[in-house]
Amino acid sequence: METSDIQKVEAYLKSLFGNQTIRLVHRPQASDSVEFEIAGETLGVVYRDDEDGETCYHVQLTVLAEDLS
Repeated sequence: METSDIQKVEAYLKSLFGNQTIRLVHRPQASDSVEFEIAGETLGVVYRDDEDGETCYHVQLTVLAEDLS
């Protein structure tokens, strides 16, 4: 993802969730996605999708069973 895309999506997510600790961080092994972090903890991935001439971003959150206790 381009830096401008990352900044726009990060600002939107911060506003949406009311949480200024949200960060989107480059993934060295992937150019189409970034890691989704809150307060330094990686919670998932954000993917850019340019299908059918429209751009959208998919947020995939991962919840580990060990974190539910």
